[in-house]
Amino acid sequence: MGEPTIPVPGGDAVTGEDAGAFQFRQAIVEMVRRGASDLLLKAGRPPTVRINGQLKMLEMPPLRPEELKSLAESLMTPRQIRDFAEVKEADFGIGVPGIGRFRTNVYQQRGTVAFAFRAIPYEVRSIRELLLPEVLEEVAMRPRGLVLVTGITGSGKSTTLAAMIDHINRHRRVNLITIEDPIEFLHRDQHANVSQREVGSDTLSFVGALRHVLRQDPDVILIGEIRDQETMDTALKAADTGHLVLSTIHTTDATQTISRVLSFYPPHQHGEIRMLLSTALACVTSMRLVPRADGEGRVPACEVLINTAAVADNIRATDKALNIPDLIAEGGTSYGMQSFDQSLMRWYQEGIISYEDAVFHATHPSEFALRVSGVSAASDRTFDDIGDKGRS
Repeated sequence: MGEPTIPVPGGDAVTGEDAGAFQFRQAIVEMVRRGASDLLLKAGRPPTVRINGQLKMLEMPPLRPEELKSLAESLMTPRQIRDFAEVKEADFGIGVPGIGRFRTNVYQQRGTVAFAFRAIPYEVRSIRELLLPEVLEEVAMRPRGLVLVTGITGSGKSTTLAAMIDHINRHRRVNLITIEDPIEFLHRDQHANVSQREVGSDTLSFVGALRHVLRQDPDVILIGEIRDQETMDTALKAADTGHLVLSTIHTTDATQTISRVLSFYPPHQHGEIRMLLSTALACVTSMRLVPRADGEGRVPACEVLINTAAVADNIRATDKALNIPDLIAEGGTSYGMQSFDQSLMRWYQEGIISYEDAVFHATHPSEFALRVSGVSAASDRTFDDIGDKGRS
């Protein structure tokens, strides 16, 4: 048997031997073997992997600029090569037979080519397998509304969205259309009719795909990321007219997410957008990955905001400041809402995460530490329902 091939998007396959003298296939295999989430390549440094959030260099020679340039030319299509020469960065996906799929970003630094590869599992894990809040199953079954999954890069946003799409696919007979740049998780039709569109190969542009998506008879729309006002306009209007829309934003919590939505628009439109958001929003869930105490991976700490009548009133009220944390605390038992600190407290009480990591990732470290020691302020309702709700 010969060397397994590395498919080149839109072109011929190349062997691992051809894809750079530093043995790209060997680095990818080692990445998967170690359970790393990312592989980073840049000139002058050995290949580096990210394991449970920490960077570790592989025992391989430092990379040379010409090796990385050769790898880029091997993995990109002619069109991507031309675009890269102009804009100095490109996003695409690759598949390595027998190993896995990888989201790939190639960029330029100090005049040389560099890469960031993100491992994408072939099998989509369920909401419960990922230890995500079970209320997300209910959110995925909603007929309409805007669902935003937020967090920093590498916090599990794409994996969470994939789990929600998988839940819809397994339980709902709907037409589901995704617009991604690039496609990450592959979804095969089950109960749903799933069409996945990748920018560059299935549509010329993100904006172009969004302009036409409502003419494609969708029930559910996945937008890979909300990046600008036009994308937000489409998401809000689609959600408000009877579609379930799922997407991501790079924000750290629900309050910041609502503020970010408003920031896409000029101040004179904020009243109108608040009104639209108050009816279109279904849920905001924000993600933080926390190391397990046993060193075996990480677990998700999640903040969940459900758009109840009280939340909608607060979003609409232009004369009042957003009061999302208190509304989350009040909506725990009835609606499945939870704060980051409630999520962290549960993981800590179950012995899954350490006290140090819980405090480090807490939104309010001082209050969290006091609560662990058995002290709480009379006005602090953050942990009122801590024993009544399910896992993180």
